[in-house]
Amino acid sequence: MDIKTATALRRLRLVSAPEAVSFLLLLVCSVLKRTTEFNAVPVMGMVHGVLFILYVLFWADAWNRTKWGAKTAASYFVLSVLPTGGFFAERKLKHEAENAVIASRARQEGIVNA
Repeated sequence: MDIKTATALRRLRLVSAPEAVSFLLLLVCSVLKRTTEFNAVPVMGMVHGVLFILYVLFWADAWNRTKWGAKTAASYFVLSVLPTGGFFAERKLKHEAENAVIASRARQEGIVNA
């Protein structure tokens, strides 16, 4: 894995958890808006919107660089629209990055020809 691919995966991983948190906070703010006088939906909506756009941009970049299949790319996108999906995406991306590092080191040491 080259450095640009690793960076794309890292960016996607780093934005996935905050995007999930902002989604959950937006849901809480929506409930509070309807049940109390508290209205933070405009602020949380903007924060979540920015993080979601960043997630989609980083997802597209990672898909382009890693050459994921359609199923893998679709699963990462679907995880972005589920309220807690970003946490699962972050976990899957972490494991994928760790496996790529292990494979890269194995190739450098001549253990495998992958």
